[in-house]
Amino acid sequence: MAGNFGGQDDSFFADINITPLVDVVLVLLVVFMIAAPVIYQSAIKVQLPKAKSGDSQEKSPFQFTINKEGDLALGDERISDWNTLPDRIKTLGAGKDLANEVAMISADQASSHGQVVRLMDILRQNGLTRFGLTVEK
Repeated sequence: MAGNFGGQDDSFFADINITPLVDVVLVLLVVFMIAAPVIYQSAIKVQLPKAKSGDSQEKSPFQFTINKEGDLALGDERISDWNTLPDRIKTLGAGKDLANEVAMISADQASSHGQVVRLMDILRQNGLTRFGLTVEK
């Protein structure tokens, strides 16, 4: 040791202080926890299928149609009450990985943008995070 002149104790004492590292990591964690909701607060991400011509459409059991009056249909069946949509999604998605399924949305050009966003929000809340928007070529 530093003050020992007798030469009796020549052992080396090493200590690593990780307190400053933990402090920095915790501060960064708090900063990211506060900043993340602000960054993603106002956006709904839409993942469109990649196609150069716009003709490609993935086959999916989740085919949604919104007409210009705002009426919703799932496949060929009309859904009169939007509140029943989560149960219908759970029924169709039983045994499937919904994160890998693509929900295809066909909306009339005169339909409300708000109706499409409402549908996408309900789908995201129930596990469908990938969307395709059909267009006419």
